Amino acid sequence: MSRIGQSQININPAATVEFKDNVITVKGNNIEMTRELNEGFDVKIEDGVLSVVRPDDSKGNRALHGLYRALINNMIVGVTEGFKKQLELVGVGYRASNQGQKLDLSLGFSHNIVIELPQEIKVETLTEKGKNPIITLSSHDNQLLGMIVAKIRSYRKPEPYKGKGIKFVGEIIRRKAGKSA
Repeated sequence: MSRIGQSQININPAATVEFKDNVITVKGNNIEMTRELNEGFDVKIEDGVLSVVRPDDSKGNRALHGLYRALINNMIVGVTEGFKKQLELVGVGYRASNQGQKLDLSLGFSHNIVIELPQEIKVETLTEKGKNPIITLSSHDNQLLGMIVAKIRSYRKPEPYKGKGIKFVGEIIRRKAGKSA
């Protein structure tokens, strides 16, 4: 039994949810998101509470049950509140700047890395003297936001000896001891 799939979703009054022909549509704050569900899955909406019902107990449907519930919940939260992730660049000479949807990263390579971001993602960079640069990414689509953050982070993952790299704000890097003399 899927614990996540069985739990119900309270629908925010600012969002409207429709389910027709295996396609769920969530609208709110001038944003509309749609997702197609597999055949047989049903979404019941009663008194501001949404629940996902799977067709049978086959292994594939059990696996998708919790996934669909989590994706629908992320859609509802995305159109009402949105999602925000912050990255911190730790390292000497590491810099970040943006011009519109282009993010320019200087991470110690011979050339800067320029990333063209999708229109759904808003980017802000903050550079204060004496502090590490911070990149703030926000979007209504949590899945797309996570993919972009993982791509940016993959250029310089935090390393355990000096702690240099791109990390989340508030993330604690487990440090290792160096060579003992």
